[in-house]
Amino acid sequence: MIWSGRPIWADESSAAVFKVRQRTVKLNAVQYQTQQFSFGPGTVTPAVKFLLIVNTAVFILQTVVGVGLDYQLSRYFGLVPDQVIKEFYLWQLFTYQFLHGGLFHLLFNMLAVWMFGCDLERRWGSSFFLRYYFVSVIGGGILNTIFVPGQMGPSIGASAGVYGILLAYGLIYPNRIVYFYFLFPIKMKYFVMIIGGIALYSSLTSGQSGIAHLAHLGGMVFGYIYLRGFNPWESYKNYLDRRRLNRLKRRFKIVPGGKDDDSGPTVH
Repeated sequence: MIWSGRPIWADESSAAVFKVRQRTVKLNAVQYQTQQFSFGPGTVTPAVKFLLIVNTAVFILQTVVGVGLDYQLSRYFGLVPDQVIKEFYLWQLFTYQFLHGGLFHLLFNMLAVWMFGCDLERRWGSSFFLRYYFVSVIGGGILNTIFVPGQMGPSIGASAGVYGILLAYGLIYPNRIVYFYFLFPIKMKYFVMIIGGIALYSSLTSGQSGIAHLAHLGGMVFGYIYLRGFNPWESYKNYLDRRRLNRLKRRFKIVPGGKDDDSGPTVH
């Protein structure tokens, strides 16, 4: 739940400009202004809607196919570091985000994507928002694979992308108020610090707890790196451009020429 700002007290004679979501009540010569609570970001944006639909559709598929096939889906499309390293199941670094372990797991992840992702998408545009989200997801998978290479059970869920979204929201809107566990008001920047600290501590102490804390932490770390200017898509594009240029160079033969005779007069 987002608190849109702070209460303002003003005399009726004061000249001021106030935001749209404020409500004014006049009592005698004193003007009171109160803020209204708003739950959620408003209209769902296109990229967020896409993520909600895909994650929900995959969860329905998991439910329909039954426990046995659901386990096979998780083993093949969930993140199993041992398979990524030894059998090169590299797609798992991307596909694990669409699988969830239960209804509440899905609901809490999608609630966070909706509440915080819409404002980011409106600010960045759908294309950059999706790139950032997927970088956070893949980064979380990479970190989990590197530091827990012997993990045999699959990690599933969109939490790495969610943690990336929360980090970006905290950097861009640090003073917005959210309600921790829907009860305790806290500024977004402190909320991000708390969940980041919890993810770091849990990744160091939890062991094989069944929760991919390293993926959570990786989503934040890779998201931060991406926002600070390291763009893997641009790096890969630059690599392809350099490779193409080198191939073109090999098609041309360089013939050394003699020096022009500069002994004669020069006309300007």
